[in-house]
Amino acid sequence: MIELSPLAIAAITLSLQVASVAMIASLPVAIATAWILSRSRWPGLWLLNALVHLPLILPPVVTGYLLLLGFGRNGPVGRLLEPLGITFAFQWTGAALAAAVMGFPLMVRAIRLAIEAVDPKLEEAAATLGAGPVNVFCTITLPLIAPGILAGAIMGFAKAMGEFGATITFVSNIPGRTQTLPSAIYSALQIPGAEQQVVVLCAISVTLAIGAVFLSEWLTRRIARRIGGAL
Repeated sequence: MIELSPLAIAAITLSLQVASVAMIASLPVAIATAWILSRSRWPGLWLLNALVHLPLILPPVVTGYLLLLGFGRNGPVGRLLEPLGITFAFQWTGAALAAAVMGFPLMVRAIRLAIEAVDPKLEEAAATLGAGPVNVFCTITLPLIAPGILAGAIMGFAKAMGEFGATITFVSNIPGRTQTLPSAIYSALQIPGAEQQVVVLCAISVTLAIGAVFLSEWLTRRIARRIGGAL
């Protein structure tokens, strides 16, 4: 039986922490963005759509470099946040930010598809009965798009767990501080004789990814059946 080193265990723990924070922090923004993209009609909407999906198109290293330029100590956002005690560059919080940016398009896409699948007549019927926009969203739209929100959240979490390029560019690969699971695999590949450790870490990564996909599908179908039965 192969035992994981303390640094490998720390990398796995940090990856779970980073992915959880990235998913929780970006989920409300993803819901709002998906709502705007699916329900708004204004000339500049294409630009917002392009910006949202840009991390999927750009090389992850470029995304990480742009984050470093913006949120680094000498970046415009970094200089504003540093007096408040908030730093991202070369910190685990920066890894969470990079993971959130890379997973954000997947979350928005899943939620947007769910919103577009909602029959507007249901919302219109609730509005004619006197329900306000917030009440309509909370009682009609939100339950109907719950499977999409759940799927987006889990896929965003899984993407955050596997993020490497943007993370290592933005926060480097500091063991015990910013070294996530993919970074630990990369580091182990540079060490002669550490092939078994690499295999174990890769197996953990694959298991988490497959588990996230299956969990997303199972929970989505379960929620969809409950919603269908309620309607």
